Amino acid sequence: MLLISLGEADAAEILRHLGPKEVQRIGEAMARLDNVPQSKVESVVSDFLTTVSDQTGIGIHNDRYIRGMLNQALGEEKAKTLIDRILFSTNTSGLDTLRWMDPKQIAELIRHEHPQIQSVILSYLDTDLAAGVLAFFDETVRLDLLMRISAMEEVQPQALQELNDMFEKQFTGARTSHTAKLGGVKHAADIMNFVDGAIETQILEGIREVDEGLATQIQDLMFVFADLVEVEDTGIQAILREIQTDTLVVALKGADTELQDKIFKNMSKRAADLLRDDLEAKGPVRISEVEEAQKEILNTARRLADDGEIVLGSGGDEMI
Repeated sequence: MLLISLGEADAAEILRHLGPKEVQRIGEAMARLDNVPQSKVESVVSDFLTTVSDQTGIGIHNDRYIRGMLNQALGEEKAKTLIDRILFSTNTSGLDTLRWMDPKQIAELIRHEHPQIQSVILSYLDTDLAAGVLAFFDETVRLDLLMRISAMEEVQPQALQELNDMFEKQFTGARTSHTAKLGGVKHAADIMNFVDGAIETQILEGIREVDEGLATQIQDLMFVFADLVEVEDTGIQAILREIQTDTLVVALKGADTELQDKIFKNMSKRAADLLRDDLEAKGPVRISEVEEAQKEILNTARRLADDGEIVLGSGGDEMI
């Protein structure tokens, strides 16, 4: 409400300092707005002025992309102007611009590059976006790229700069000299967490045929739906607040008793009883539908973890 009330130019200037993840969440909120009363807008602006009077700056960091949501919220023409101002600001490098693009666009952009360049780019992207890009390559290419990512440890600054410059020939932006530690088995596992179930199985089986030890390493590092049983109760409660009951019912059709009990324990008695009734009344569900629902919940869990709101796992890591 605040950004829309400010007008396109000022909103674009503010959004330029946010990363793709923040812009995506704001875009989703914009899409839900409908016939907001003037009094509500005035209240929001007043609250903002009160809050900002005690602030000294705005945090800046990059995460994910949001072209579709702004199109939906503001219309294609207005969204295009806004996105262009965000993407092509002086603070956006060639590689960073990719983080704002659609997975299919990125796949087409890098399709004819050398596989090593493709694997560096996928390692640079957020894992869920990289998984989306992988879906547009055939099985053999996906397997090759995941194995290259697993074997990667770091990229020399000069090589990363040259790659950045290559994209800056297509996108307006500033030069960057920052180095990055990219790839590795953990990064490959993180990408696999976001890959579609059928594709995930294909890739793991392909890797296992070539290197069984690597496949086992990747699988051990992947966070799957059953691992939610290790999440602390406060984390489960935060996840439950973010998901729809219908999605939860379908997802739990494929869960074991221990995980179901974990979910029931973190709900009110009335809500838990209703969920049990829904599960009992739910007929047979396709495995693909169960996997899709579980992926949706896992995506929510990873987003909350990225935001620092929950810890995935038992939270038993030692503190120093």
